Amino acid sequence: MDSGQSTVAEDGPAPLTSVSRSDRVPVLVWVIAAIFVAVELAVSDRYGFQQDELYFIVAGHHLAFGYVDQPPLAPLLTRITGILGVSPTAIRIIPALAGGLIVIMAARFAALFGARRFGRMLAALITACAPVVIGAVHVGNTTPLDLLAWAAVLLCVSTALLRDRPRWWLAAGAAAGAGLEADNLVVLLLIGLAVGILASAHRPVLRTRWPWLGAGIAAVIWAPNLIWQATHGWPQLAMSAALHRENTSPADYAGGVPAQLLYLGLLVAPLVIAGFVVLWRTRELRFIAVAATLILIYVLAWVPGKVYYADGTAPAVLAAGALGAERWIARARAPRWRRWLVVSATLVGMAVALPGLLPILPASAVHTLPASSQHSSVGDSIGWPQLTRAVAAQDAALVLAGQPPTSIFTGYYPEAATLTVYGAGYHLPPVLSGHNAYWMWGPGQASDRTVLAVDALSRLRPYFASCRLLTTYNPPYHVQNDWTDIQIGVCAGPVSSWRTLWPHLQHYG
Repeated sequence: MDSGQSTVAEDGPAPLTSVSRSDRVPVLVWVIAAIFVAVELAVSDRYGFQQDELYFIVAGHHLAFGYVDQPPLAPLLTRITGILGVSPTAIRIIPALAGGLIVIMAARFAALFGARRFGRMLAALITACAPVVIGAVHVGNTTPLDLLAWAAVLLCVSTALLRDRPRWWLAAGAAAGAGLEADNLVVLLLIGLAVGILASAHRPVLRTRWPWLGAGIAAVIWAPNLIWQATHGWPQLAMSAALHRENTSPADYAGGVPAQLLYLGLLVAPLVIAGFVVLWRTRELRFIAVAATLILIYVLAWVPGKVYYADGTAPAVLAAGALGAERWIARARAPRWRRWLVVSATLVGMAVALPGLLPILPASAVHTLPASSQHSSVGDSIGWPQLTRAVAAQDAALVLAGQPPTSIFTGYYPEAATLTVYGAGYHLPPVLSGHNAYWMWGPGQASDRTVLAVDALSRLRPYFASCRLLTTYNPPYHVQNDWTDIQIGVCAGPVSSWRTLWPHLQHYG
């Protein structure tokens, strides 16, 4: 052990005041983080927008303290980065930087847990190579902010407890409040941490004022969104129920645990397991083990189709795994080979997964990827301008036929956002939808006389005298993403006005 350094006790909680060591992050960690950000930005405009990004561009022009499906921070940041232009690269700058910070935080976790220089660098490397991190921070939606908030809260709480620095609870509260304005999933982390601390040797800290001051800071920052939810009938609860219904199929339950291992990196699965072992066996770190385990069990039970919801604790778990690997390497007669094995497995696993995570391949080759990759953010970033052109072509044909559409109604927010963002140059009629926030924004003054229906014929048929199919759209390059076989049709003869029909067209998901 390096001079002046100590590790967290494995057989009992050492007095926190006795822990004195440097938590400095090695220079190579900063290099790894910089390379990570550079790669993310270098490929940021290879394909196009992902559907959530288009949605947030539109939401950024309807600024509010909340939305039916997320708090306000992500649309606000999208609006701010829009000053750099409406482009995927502009929107993805903040997510890429968030990913770089998460990589650095993983090294900080390793330092807190007692890792030496190699363990800290390894924590940064396996986090930078984790598929869930690479893929999540490539898209400008709520997930990068959520992952960053989880890592920041957990790091601040760990610093407060393991280094006896109670003022870090205030920073934890600020990070939690900001995270709650980005994604309500932070509530899950806070509940997990509360239970973990209650069940650990750190329980006496709850008798001090610092955790409660941090909680107060978080509550004040979160209050605007809470008030918005309360005054709008708590739509987030309806969203949660919809997500539960959509992500609890037998296949979701069967694939939950394998998907979790794939998200963290299949070849480094032993490090993930080792991380949980280290956290559970080390009494001072057991509060993290309890929190991470409870969160994982809850997600696997309630919404297994969204198992990545539990991966906010991944930097801490991977850092603990890096510490375990460092100890395993140190016990070897030939540590160089073990070190080479761990690093190689991390890099090879990342290289194998990368084409399904980032737009590395030419768009024309994406159809050769596994179906799961085509239905990920990679595949879903292909085809939105082409969909807009297809809808515009049908609009123009109807105009020539003397049946000019007076509005466009889409089945889901991605199609509505696409036509809103890309459709300006085609002079399309007003774009409406009953999905999520689009329903709350309402039909405005749009006419319902002749409606161009995009992926919405079945929703509109009960309320119009006639609906007919015009064409079916499929993404280019034979990509089979989530937006294949989109029916484009026209409906006429409404039985009532949009205002009367609107309550019947609402749906969440």
